[in-house]
Amino acid sequence: MPKPPDSLKPVKIIHKHPDTSKIKSQVSFTNVLSQQKRDSLQSDSLVKESLKDTTWMVVGGRNKYDNFIQLAFKENNFFAFASTPISIISNKVEFKGKDILFYALVATILFFAFIRSSFPKYLTDLFRVAFRTTTKQRQIGEQLLQTPVPSLLLNIFFLLNASLYISFVVQHYHLAVDYSFWVLYFYSFVGLAIIYILKYLSLKFSGWLFNISSTTDGYIFIVFMINKIIGIYLLPFLVLLAFTDNDLYFVAFVLSYLGIFALLAYRFILSYGLIRNQIRVNPFHFLVYLCAFEIIPLFLIYKALLIWFSK
Repeated sequence: MPKPPDSLKPVKIIHKHPDTSKIKSQVSFTNVLSQQKRDSLQSDSLVKESLKDTTWMVVGGRNKYDNFIQLAFKENNFFAFASTPISIISNKVEFKGKDILFYALVATILFFAFIRSSFPKYLTDLFRVAFRTTTKQRQIGEQLLQTPVPSLLLNIFFLLNASLYISFVVQHYHLAVDYSFWVLYFYSFVGLAIIYILKYLSLKFSGWLFNISSTTDGYIFIVFMINKIIGIYLLPFLVLLAFTDNDLYFVAFVLSYLGIFALLAYRFILSYGLIRNQIRVNPFHFLVYLCAFEIIPLFLIYKALLIWFSK
């Protein structure tokens, strides 16, 4: 008989051990990942720490934030993200100085420089006629009457400077506390312009009415000539009154007063000499004219300004 096959053969069992090199590589990979994660977290914390804005301080809010961007998004009253109103305190400082006055004075100086450079002969002849009265100077005065452009520009220059000076005087004596400086300047400019326009028209009409046009024209020339000189005289004092104080301010005010009064007195003397030579008038009548048409209107204007500003 043939030998039956062996149904049960011995089985060889093989035990496989895990590859330690792969395990080590996996462990090192996880360690690297954890280290990178820790580094990223640390860098995020540094970025967040650097985003803190220490220049702003939130007062009255419910929560505090690291930076102003979070505050703007989460507690903005305009978009009603928060119900509790907050206020922000900053160290920003706003300086309120005399910038507009500085630029106005610079513009005035440049305007005078333009007149001086454009019409140098007119200014030279103006001072020559004003302080030396001879036959030749009278001829120069007639030439000045034939140059209306520089005369008009200097009259505008006088209105600008005189209005600025009146504004300084009103503020110095606290006559108009409720009005701003530039409102006073505007009122002064308009008031002076109206006064001298009316004076010019009334003198022209009087000369035509009484047939003394040459006398009234000479008087008008003297009045506006002295006004031009006053406008030039006030220019340095306006700078001192605007940007000085204490003793220098007081000295500038006194000298400006004295100069204006001296020039006005000199104008009355020139006017009397002109009128006496062309019209027979005694000093008393001329004094009555000065009181009626020069001094009393000034006091009336001063009284009206006091009543207006007191209201």
